[in-house]
Amino acid sequence: MAEFSLPKNSVIKKDGVKHTAPAGAKRTKTFKIYRWNPDTGENPRFDSYTIDLDQTGPMVLDALIKIKSEIDPTLTFRRSCREGICGSCSMNIDGSNTLACTQAIDDVKGDVQITPLPHMDVVKDLVPDFTHFYAQYASIKPWLQTVTPSPSAKERIQSPEDRSKLDGLYECILCACCSTSCPSYWWNNDKFLGPAILLQAYRWLADSRDEMTGERLDALEDPFRLYRCHTIMNCSNVCPKGLNPAEAIGEIKKMMIERQL
Repeated sequence: MAEFSLPKNSVIKKDGVKHTAPAGAKRTKTFKIYRWNPDTGENPRFDSYTIDLDQTGPMVLDALIKIKSEIDPTLTFRRSCREGICGSCSMNIDGSNTLACTQAIDDVKGDVQITPLPHMDVVKDLVPDFTHFYAQYASIKPWLQTVTPSPSAKERIQSPEDRSKLDGLYECILCACCSTSCPSYWWNNDKFLGPAILLQAYRWLADSRDEMTGERLDALEDPFRLYRCHTIMNCSNVCPKGLNPAEAIGEIKKMMIERQL
């Protein structure tokens, strides 16, 4: 806190920073934001920032950017595209995992409480550690695998019908909102791949051009990697892209059964 000066309408208390909106602000909103800095050795806390909504963009990410730019530059979070495409700004807002750039402030009643994605190690403030999540993604070999020679100077073509089978799968942006809303992933993420990675796995299983279906299914045949999904639908309910990871997992299980018949 000594490295910068808070605005005059901010107060540092034992339980965190309290920032009030400028005098005369007619539309205000309070953002209660999880703060933790591993360098200080202090316990996590919530800082509160009340801002003028008439001087802020409509999305939660707009408010976070305003707070960092104008009030507290030590606030740390990820962002990039601001269009719901990159998945960088995934966090828990008002008790639900979502993207800050697509979450409208006016859709949250009362104060806006923001925390990192649940059940992930925290790097700092709102930044979770995705190292393990990306390692799981790499484990499913998320690229086209073939054994036949590539057509000379041509693409591996696909019929419109086969291409349509990838709709609802390729749009995944790996924001991890679904996986970090899944209790099975919370307790078994060292073994269970989780909804996001399994949806990505099915994206390649469903691709008519891929020729490693058997090998891919063998890699998923495990009591934990696939079968810890109990279809409680948390993943599908929170997906900011409107995808259905639970359905994709069900399709993988169906493929497992069909190859044994």
